[in-house]
Amino acid sequence: MDRARPLPSRRRLLKGAALAAVPYALLPAGRAGAQTGVVDYPPAEWQAASSENRTPALRPDEYAIDRVIIHVTQQAYAGTLSIFRNPKKRVSAHYLVRSADGHVAQCVRETDVAWHAGNWDYNTRSIGIEHEGWVDEPEYFTGALYQESARLTASICERYGIPKDREHVIGHVEVPGTDHTDPGRHWDWVRYMRLVGQAE
Repeated sequence: MDRARPLPSRRRLLKGAALAAVPYALLPAGRAGAQTGVVDYPPAEWQAASSENRTPALRPDEYAIDRVIIHVTQQAYAGTLSIFRNPKKRVSAHYLVRSADGHVAQCVRETDVAWHAGNWDYNTRSIGIEHEGWVDEPEYFTGALYQESARLTASICERYGIPKDREHVIGHVEVPGTDHTDPGRHWDWVRYMRLVGQAE
């Protein structure tokens, strides 16, 4: 039978309470390049990709951001998060949008370079948004997915001064040197860009 653990002393309890009352800003800073749970897009939920699947950077100071790249995962939402967390996969995106309800997860800070485009130059200058689904199954491209993704893209464009047009909001298929076809022929670009333009 295990012995009961002794109760903490009054002094230890008071020290713990004092530490809890210290403002966050006064605590020591974390290591350089560390990701935090603070999202760049407030409606998003933080779901960190492995630190092995991104390049720490100081964007837009280090690299200008002038593109949003639209992807389709060819994988379910949970499976995609799992891949991003796996350091052996060497892939990530800044955001992932769920099909059923448009829920947005942020996986890489916008200041860092996510590995999503298969082209280093395009990785350094873009924000990558993955969308749950398969290119040949248009039922995954729900109204909620389009709506919430468009709001995210509009927010990114506004924050970085990116024009809301097809020259600057592109599909993975349009990245030079890619062998990917996403978002595919079922992605409704006219609808999507209209929603991006209307988003507040």
